[in-house]
Amino acid sequence: MMISTKGRYALSIMLDLAAHDDGNYISLKDISERLEISMKYLEAIIAKLSKGGLVDSARGKSGGYKLNRKVEEYSVGEILVLTEKTLAPVACVDCDACKKEESCLTRPMWNELNEIIMNFLNSKTLADLL
Repeated sequence: MMISTKGRYALSIMLDLAAHDDGNYISLKDISERLEISMKYLEAIIAKLSKGGLVDSARGKSGGYKLNRKVEEYSVGEILVLTEKTLAPVACVDCDACKKEESCLTRPMWNELNEIIMNFLNSKTLADLL
């Protein structure tokens, strides 16, 4: 498992929104400047977070983005699952059509590792990281 830049930045964006939450929307420009992420890359990531229901958005002069739940209600796991293609330690864990699943002696170990990883990531919240 390798967390991509997109996943790491998504988590950083969510933490930035949490750290600067005063009830108002936060502009992408402000987030971009604080995190030193290009606006174009930031737009792609925040669109995914918005479409996934993790943030609310507003247009206009005082528009931007903000969290739509309490920081304790966001798990690191849900943010990474939304932005990463997979968090599985090996490809076969995510493969529903694995022909060797029944006879594979290592599959139970990979499944267990995947469960440990997901339990760990889901046990951490934005509040924990702040």
